[in-house]
Amino acid sequence: MARILTRVIRCRVFAACLVLVAGCSTATNTSTPAATSARPPLSSRPTLPKPTGPHAIGTISLHLVDPARKDPSVDGHPARELMISMWYPTGSAQGHPLAPWLPAKAADHLARAQGLPYSGDSLVPLTHAHEGAQVDRRLGRLPVVMYSPGSTSDRNESTVLFEELASYGYAVVSIDHTHDASEVEFPDGRVEVHNDFWSDSGNLEQVIATRSADARFVLDQLAALDAGNNPDADGRTLPDGLAGALDLDRIGMFGGSMGGATTTATALADPRIKAMLSLDGPTFGTVTSGLDRPFLLIGTVHPPQENFPGAGALWPHLRGWHKRFTLQGVTHNGLSVDGAILTSQITPDQVTAQIGTLAPERIAAILRAYTLAFFDLQLRHQATNLFDEVPKEYPEMVAS
Repeated sequence: MARILTRVIRCRVFAACLVLVAGCSTATNTSTPAATSARPPLSSRPTLPKPTGPHAIGTISLHLVDPARKDPSVDGHPARELMISMWYPTGSAQGHPLAPWLPAKAADHLARAQGLPYSGDSLVPLTHAHEGAQVDRRLGRLPVVMYSPGSTSDRNESTVLFEELASYGYAVVSIDHTHDASEVEFPDGRVEVHNDFWSDSGNLEQVIATRSADARFVLDQLAALDAGNNPDADGRTLPDGLAGALDLDRIGMFGGSMGGATTTATALADPRIKAMLSLDGPTFGTVTSGLDRPFLLIGTVHPPQENFPGAGALWPHLRGWHKRFTLQGVTHNGLSVDGAILTSQITPDQVTAQIGTLAPERIAAILRAYTLAFFDLQLRHQATNLFDEVPKEYPEMVAS
């Protein structure tokens, strides 16, 4: 392979926000370059679907530094730096603003990189999560779900799923794999961007190892948070109630595309991961020798999961609970469930080419349901019928 996976263009369509395509500007911009700073009316800003759970949501972003590791792709970086975000249930959101889908400078980079004629902050939606709101301790210790995004993708890419889980009482942690992600904004204003080290198939083993090490380092920092310590490199104030709120005996992990590969690699190396969900992810290396914990794979027809490295080798060697479904009518990109930053020029045919023929709101509903049901089953031991051979509620999901 010339690339680890066929690299998705960064203006890829994130399904959930396509619900509001009609709300986006439809005028073709033919103005001068000075118009690049113009902003569409606030009413045209896309929004994310509201989570369905009973709890309001808080969020915080943390800057983590691992002094034991160097960044493999940038000379002169003495330590590996990450940004993570956490979503969790809150009982007291008042006075805490809603967090943006991307911070301002990262959003501006995204807009510039795609040649969009607006400033980034007017193109990205607000989330439903309140920055810095206290953790709702009435729910007891929260099961934890960690997320790894796909290659070139940012930690926000499945916010719809993060918010859904948090609204049902999970703590969700999403990781930016710095320099693999398209853009990562740090608290000092730096925006670190993707470089091609991460897309070169010759570096595949090191890419997977670095991503997995990122995830395991984050797990260590979650233990520090739960113990009442503050691992944030800048000493950011933590939400009230966070210490002691995480149930580190109930940790699941999921990811899309290369994030799915990161999920299985991390679980192979770290028994703290108790359940794995891969959204159309490949598997590499020794992972194909098998895993002994619950594993759910949701794949697509375009391309077939069988085309991905390791798919055939892994399945016969899974020793725990395992299921595999294909979501009909959806492309690989369509499983990135979050809000697209749409240009005014995108057409229905382009949308179909990016995510498939299944309606975006239906994709979001199905992936919300299956993600929640899987972690409820494996981390909370709550029964479900969604993993029957023929799921009646969601006929688009075909057991494979």
